[in-house]
Amino acid sequence: MSDLAKHAWRKYLIQLQAHPLRTKAITAGVLAGCSDAVAQKISGVKRLQFRRILLLMLYGFGYGGPFGHFFHKMMDAIFKGMNKDNTTVAKKVLLEQLTSSPWNNFIFMSYYGLVVEGRPWKLVKQKVGKDYPTIQLTAWKFWPIVGWINYQYVPLQFRVLFSSFIASCWGIFLNLKARSAVIKNA
Repeated sequence: MSDLAKHAWRKYLIQLQAHPLRTKAITAGVLAGCSDAVAQKISGVKRLQFRRILLLMLYGFGYGGPFGHFFHKMMDAIFKGMNKDNTTVAKKVLLEQLTSSPWNNFIFMSYYGLVVEGRPWKLVKQKVGKDYPTIQLTAWKFWPIVGWINYQYVPLQFRVLFSSFIASCWGIFLNLKARSAVIKNA
């Protein structure tokens, strides 16, 4: 690892220790913006839509990072004192998949439709009603593996960073799915 990267990582760890909520929020915002920029490029846009990138950064900063911070603290409190055995990890993953996963996908889809695309609630509601079941079923095939790795191997202070990074990849998938639906209907 280069000296610059080591220095940046040390600074990040200092900020994470001193200001965990702020650091996780900023990290989630930056990753959400990068995710959207990558999704735009993959989908073939000629010029990046910076408004969209900023709105998704705002989502990560205002919701993704803070939600993850408090959710993982809550999960740690619920399972406090329990071993990191397979049964406990399975319980954490199951609880996360039955609560956080459906909620987060609904919030993201609603935010994306209302704020990013600027659609009226009636159209967003129709799109969520149509696409949500497929997206949630796909999430239940993908996110339990991520959750297992997160709870089994990732220390508490890095869980939001890990899940935010994976969520940026998930965001690319959701963006491309939304974009392909728009192109298909055009």
